[in-house]
Amino acid sequence: QVQLVESGGGLVQAGGSLRLSCAASGRFFRLKTMGWYRQAPGKERELVATINSVGSTNSADSVTGRITISRDNAKNTVNLQMNSLKPEDTAVYYCNAVDWASVVSWGQGTQVTVSS
Repeated sequence: QVQLVESGGGLVQAGGSLRLSCAASGRFFRLKTMGWYRQAPGKERELVATINSVGSTNSADSVTGRITISRDNAKNTVNLQMNSLKPEDTAVYYCNAVDWASVVSWGQGTQVTVSS
């Protein structure tokens, strides 16, 4: 089972930047994909970005061009650099990992609040 711990959320003004980090631990061989999802109040959880084990990325249209996702396979970490933040980016951000048995794991979430 994979345990995911996020860090780096907080309060930032519109136009600012934040970097989220997530570290995976537990009993697993390797993670197929790692990524970030977010959930705003009253809305469903949605994709932000994912990255697979060879570095291919996928991101939501709403954040493309403003975010960079990266991972360190040796350390089992994934980072999300977010720039030009907007109030609509306000949400709880969840780290996500999928192992090679397609088991999905979630972190506890970290709050990102962007003030206008």
